[in-house]
Amino acid sequence: MFTGIVEALGVVKKLEKDGKNLHLTLSCPFTNALKIDQSVSHNGVCLTVVDIDQDTYTVTAIDETLTKTTLGQLSVGDVVNLERGMKLGDRLDGHIVQGHVDQTAICTNISQHAGSWEFAFEYDAALNNLTIEKGSITVNGVSLTVVNSGINTFSVAIIPYTFKHTNFNQLQLNSVVNLEFDVIGKYVQKINSVKN
Repeated sequence: MFTGIVEALGVVKKLEKDGKNLHLTLSCPFTNALKIDQSVSHNGVCLTVVDIDQDTYTVTAIDETLTKTTLGQLSVGDVVNLERGMKLGDRLDGHIVQGHVDQTAICTNISQHAGSWEFAFEYDAALNNLTIEKGSITVNGVSLTVVNSGINTFSVAIIPYTFKHTNFNQLQLNSVVNLEFDVIGKYVQKINSVKN
């Protein structure tokens, strides 16, 4: 379980294919505090630490994960948003994030607003996910509030701190991102679809 508050940025150091799996080796400021079998969110994807070697650690993404997320598009040197699992009893500063990506989206617009940025995204509505204005959304593991919401579009406002401390500062038009929709909204959507 995560909060969507990015703890650090990691750098991809090595990518190794193993059948349909991909082993990702990264470095980050908290590598020395990690342990084997610990969960870490990588651009919103919960992965398990399988190896630690000095200042790097390795996680494995299986085919299912690679198919539904952007992890298979990473290259050596790419910057990734990281968050370790939430501690019981800590403040929940973002929102409840499972680290289970629902689908990807494409960045369709980036605009500056005198000290902040607005990013717009489009996703496949056929997967029956939804956003609501002022609701929660997780983009590449970052807990955000929806500004504008459409049938298959939404936008989010990014403050300077978030822009500087996440990989939002590297997104461009047509960048593909990972989305995790609000878990409560997903349950409501499922209940409504069962009733109809």
